[in-house]
Amino acid sequence: MERVNPLAQAVYSVVLTRRDVRSQFTGEPIDPQVLGRILQGAHSAPSVGMSQPWDFILVDDVGQRETFRDHVLSERQIFLESLDPTRRETFLGIRIEGILESSLGIVVTYDPSRGSPAVLGRHAIADAGLYSVCLAIENLWLCAQAESIGVGWVSFYREEFLAELVGLPAGVRPVAWLCIGPVSHFEATPDLERLNWQSRRPILPHVARGRYGEHDGLFDIVTLPQ
Repeated sequence: MERVNPLAQAVYSVVLTRRDVRSQFTGEPIDPQVLGRILQGAHSAPSVGMSQPWDFILVDDVGQRETFRDHVLSERQIFLESLDPTRRETFLGIRIEGILESSLGIVVTYDPSRGSPAVLGRHAIADAGLYSVCLAIENLWLCAQAESIGVGWVSFYREEFLAELVGLPAGVRPVAWLCIGPVSHFEATPDLERLNWQSRRPILPHVARGRYGEHDGLFDIVTLPQ
């Protein structure tokens, strides 16, 4: 096997061990210096036209978090009722949030007016700014993993509810509520795979050359270093 340089080794290790955390939060506070590094790493993400269209709202108020948790659980019930009996049974064993158990909630937002009126590179793809926010979230997640801090992305909510909860101005969208904090451990296998909701797909069928579906003989299976 080809030797991987230490920096690449470290990057692959962080990528492959990153988990969407639900049940492992300890509730201990995050060291302010660590949190500052994680947020700076998120803020260093690339963005269309260097617009940096994100904001990070730190939510530590217990009442505010309880209000959001109750909303999320009501949305979970709506989703549960939409499932067929077999999937419903599987879903009942899956936890979707760690809102109160985590040390902090971080709401990541998207402001499409940031950098206006001429956002370089967004004229043909309106969602390029939204993609930029997702890059900031991924940066945050990987920086947190490197610091042994867990992150869980909660997506069972209505945007208008969360926008009102954290006082967003008109036009600014909440993209994610991230539960973040120290954890007891990281699971070796992602929860949705471990709990039989979905299996990870191999990469080869999803790599094409030139045109969609043209993937025969591109390369051999490679195992990333951990």
